[in-house]
Amino acid sequence: MARDQNDPTPIEDQRELVAWFEAGCKGHSAFRVGTEHEKIPFRPDTLTPVSYEGDDGIGALLDHLQARTGWEPIRDGEAIIGLADPIGGGAISLEPGGQFELSGAPLETIHQSAAELREHLAHCHAIGEDLNIGFAGLGMSPLWTRAETPVMPKKRYRIMANYMPKVGSLGLDMMFRTATVQANLDFSDEADMVRKMRVSLALQPIATALFANSPFTDGKPNGFKSMRSQIWLDTDGDRTGMLDFAFEPGFSFERYVAWALDVPLYFVKRGDVYHDVSGASFRDLLAGKLAALPGERATISDWANHLSTLFPEVRLKRYIEMRGADVGSEAMINALPALWVGLLYDGAALTAAEKLIAGWTAEERAALRREVPRMALDTQFRGAPLNDYARDMVAIARDGLRRRARRDADGRDETLYLEPLETILLDGRSPADHWLADWKTEWHSSVRPVFEASRIA
Repeated sequence: MARDQNDPTPIEDQRELVAWFEAGCKGHSAFRVGTEHEKIPFRPDTLTPVSYEGDDGIGALLDHLQARTGWEPIRDGEAIIGLADPIGGGAISLEPGGQFELSGAPLETIHQSAAELREHLAHCHAIGEDLNIGFAGLGMSPLWTRAETPVMPKKRYRIMANYMPKVGSLGLDMMFRTATVQANLDFSDEADMVRKMRVSLALQPIATALFANSPFTDGKPNGFKSMRSQIWLDTDGDRTGMLDFAFEPGFSFERYVAWALDVPLYFVKRGDVYHDVSGASFRDLLAGKLAALPGERATISDWANHLSTLFPEVRLKRYIEMRGADVGSEAMINALPALWVGLLYDGAALTAAEKLIAGWTAEERAALRREVPRMALDTQFRGAPLNDYARDMVAIARDGLRRRARRDADGRDETLYLEPLETILLDGRSPADHWLADWKTEWHSSVRPVFEASRIA
C-alpha cells in the first residue's frame, strides 16, 4: 500500500484534479522506473508467521533496518510502520498481514533497480538471520489460515478490513495473504499516457501468466496458478478491473478522474486521525457535504490518498503502475520492470505492442483476465496458446531494451533481466507449475518445503 500523503492544500475546483495528473508529465530523458515488491516473512525453524510484537517481530525488524540504513522511521501513533530514504526516495512499508515491502526509488536503469534490490535483500537476510526471520517470494502465503495471519498496527488497514467484506468475499485475503511485484513508469503527456495505459492493461494478464506464483492456500493446492490474481476478481468491483473505459475514444486524464470520483472513499485523514467514511463520496468531500465530516473540504492529500485506494490492473497516478504480477525470486522481481520498460519506453516497441493488441475486444480482454489465474500460460486465447502471445510480448520488450542500450559496468544491456522469462517461455511453465510438480513428487504432497525453496532473504 502507498504511503499516505500530507499536502493540506485545499481543492478549489475539480479541474485541479486533472492538473494533479498533468503534473506527472515529463520529458523522455527524465523517464525513470520504480520497482516495488512485497515478500512474506516467516520463521524458518517453525514455518509460522511473524507477528509485529516482540524483540524478534516485524517492529524489531524495522528498528534494526533503521539503525543499519539510517532511513527515517514512519510511524502510526507510537508504532514504527515503515522507513523512508531521505535521499533516494525509496521506502519500506508493511502490508496488513506483515508482508514486507520495498518501494524502490525512481531510477534511470534496471541495473540500478537490481542493485537497489540486491542491497535491500542483503539487509533483510543479515537482520533476519539474527531475528529468525526468512522471506518467501510467493504471491500468497501458502500455509497459514487468515485467522493465523498477524495484523499490523496501521489505522487505515482497520478501516479497510471492516469495509472489504461488504463489497467482496476475498478482500481480506487480498489484504492479509497476498504479495506482488510492481513496476512504475512515466509518461510524457496525455497522449503518451493513453497509449501506455491501453497497452499495459491489455497485456497485463499475460504478465500475470508469466509471473504466476501462488498455487497454494491453507496448506494445499488451491486450483489456481495465480490465486493472488483470482482474489482480485472478488475483492471490490468498484475499484478493481481492466478499465474498459480506457479503450474508448476520448480517454484522458479527465475520464480517469471521473471514474476515480465515483469510487467510494475509505477514509479521510486529518492530522494523525483516520476518519472512517467508507462508502462515502469524494464528490461530497469536494463540496464540503460529507455527512461524517460536516464542512470539511477536500485537500490535495485527500485526493492522493484516495487514488492509492484504487486497485485496477493498471493504476494511474503521476506515473503508471503495473499491478498484475505475483512476486517471485530476485531474478523475477528484476524481470518485471525490464519487461515493461522494454515495452513502453522505446517508441518502436510501444508501436509493436499496440499492433499486438489491435482488435482485441473488451469481451476478449475480460475473458483472458478471468482465465489466466487458473490456467496461466496454458490459457487459450484467440485460437492459440497464451504462451505464443507471451513470446511475442517478451520479444518486443527485448528489442526495446536492446535499442535503449543502457549498459552496466560489464557492458551488458538490460536484456539480461529478461532471461528468466525466456526460460519460462521455452517450456511454457510458470513458477506455479514448477511448485505444483514438486508438490506432487519430491515434496510428497506437503507445501512446507516451498518456504525454503522460494526464500529470497
